[in-house]
Amino acid sequence: MKTKRNLLILLIVFYFSVDIHAQSPIIVWQKCLGGSKDDYASSIQQTNDKGYIIAGFTKSNDGNISGNHGGSDFWIVKIDNSGNIQWQKCLGGSKDDYATSIQQTSDGGFIIAGYTCSKNGDILENHGGSDFWIVKIDNSGNIQWQKCLGGSKDDYATSIQQTSDGSFIIAGYTCSNNRDVSGNHGDYDCWIVKINDIGNIQWQKCLGGSSSDRAESIQQTSDGGFIMTGRTGSNDGDVLGNHGGQDYWVVKLNNIGNIQWQKCLGGSSSDWVHSIQQTSDGGFIVAGETWSNDGDVSGMHGDDDYWVVKLDNSGNIKWQKCLGGSKLDYATSVQQTNDGGYIISGYTVSNDGDVSKSIGSVDAWAVKLDNSGNIQWEKSFGGTNDDRFSSILQINDGFVATGRTYSNDINVSGNHGEADYWIMKIK
Repeated sequence: MKTKRNLLILLIVFYFSVDIHAQSPIIVWQKCLGGSKDDYASSIQQTNDKGYIIAGFTKSNDGNISGNHGGSDFWIVKIDNSGNIQWQKCLGGSKDDYATSIQQTSDGGFIIAGYTCSKNGDILENHGGSDFWIVKIDNSGNIQWQKCLGGSKDDYATSIQQTSDGSFIIAGYTCSNNRDVSGNHGDYDCWIVKINDIGNIQWQKCLGGSSSDRAESIQQTSDGGFIMTGRTGSNDGDVLGNHGGQDYWVVKLNNIGNIQWQKCLGGSSSDWVHSIQQTSDGGFIVAGETWSNDGDVSGMHGDDDYWVVKLDNSGNIKWQKCLGGSKLDYATSVQQTNDGGYIISGYTVSNDGDVSKSIGSVDAWAVKLDNSGNIQWEKSFGGTNDDRFSSILQINDGFVATGRTYSNDINVSGNHGEADYWIMKIK
């Protein structure tokens, strides 16, 4: 009887060992896109034809890149489902222009958000310093319209989404308080702008307090309002409950931008958030990094960790997880997966704790969690140099991630020089 029981235990252990091994991700394909200078990818979305659209910026004007206007340009690349370039466009002027967010629109074209310091080339009007720059392109990458939004100081757009009424919601941050911007509380404020389908402002809101507040991500919610996240150093004005340093700041807005609730999440050190998504239960998943190990944060491994927080629909914490090792670990993107769990991407310098095997000096790092925040698998990707994921998304047969790489060995091939856009399909 004892022999049979021991055999059963061995079979169970073997079954789960095989199951865990089967979940370990493999690279289906990877592509380096760029030229001889720095090219950084910020955002990727799957398109209606099962290809991908990528936005970021380039300083190159060779290799895969043509048409650079000077400095850094928005670089928009359409690839097929195997990573081959279908078309590419440089958008901008003679100064620096950085794309941060892209989405396919209901007409099959694309909406892009970022910021510009230019006032020539594709940019018709700049209010001063850097402006939000919003560009609508058709499905071949041709500009249909473009708008600079902001004031006489610096304004940075970080996130854009088409809304259910065909308009667009934009998040970013501003230190202006004139022209398009009103209501600034001091220093940088989160700046939320709703524009119509040709780029005219419907409403705008400055959210924050007397210190620095920066919006990083926004999404329309199922009730027609919006969820915004960013980081705050304030504890006055619109901000209540700061734990110290910079906190995650999560704000629920109604459909005209009025605050319904707000939450500061973090500890006594700095906590920087980058990504938020509404989940299937009506709550929210938030990801960034933390230097804290008190307040709302527990389980910190070292220098800083990925910090993933699950909230209910009122912003209360259901669970939180610190993921990483003894060195730096930065989460840039989170998405709920079809099985109810979560995929998080970013980069790591660690080689211990939750990070099972490092490859180079800085690795792209992807982590799959179940719906309670437990690790199902994690993997480092890259070469011997600096490699980082900025965005990840689930597709029907795996995941696609983008970011940038300085490597040209191990997992990386085809680098054109300096940093390249790096796109990878993981199965």
